Amino acid sequence: MDLKKLRILLADDDEDDGMFFKQALEEIFVSAQLAIVTDGEKLMDYLIENEGHLPHALFLDINMPRKNGLECLTEIRQNEKLKSLPVIMYSTTNTWDTINTLFRSGAHVYIHKPNDFAQLKQVIYNAIPLAIEKIFSNNPLKYILNASNNDRPKPEN
Repeated sequence: MDLKKLRILLADDDEDDGMFFKQALEEIFVSAQLAIVTDGEKLMDYLIENEGHLPHALFLDINMPRKNGLECLTEIRQNEKLKSLPVIMYSTTNTWDTINTLFRSGAHVYIHKPNDFAQLKQVIYNAIPLAIEKIFSNNPLKYILNASNNDRPKPEN
């Protein structure tokens, strides 16, 4: 697959995060197409309306209004037409329990949102090929990408 012709969907209610994501994606994959939805209900509507032309990867925030990311992920995995969509969870939530729940629910990649633009570019650059690789593999690989060692999730006691 030509990574310069990607269709990426971002589901995130934070406008600033959306703007930074768009800028980072443009710097990495110049001709990638990005669509952004701002809540879980809009996400599911978008996916249903575009079943025949799904994005190559979905970056999905956990904490969104109307329907959260975990609810959307569960719904995606239960829908025959959507269940193979590569899903990259992209959130400030950073606990092992949450991450394990996301993976059990069908996420392929988890990213803790970095605060630094260069780190954001790096995790997006690393996440997209990992998620797309899942389309061509029956191997249920799971990945956690962090911008730095200081960003690693902390196990809960």
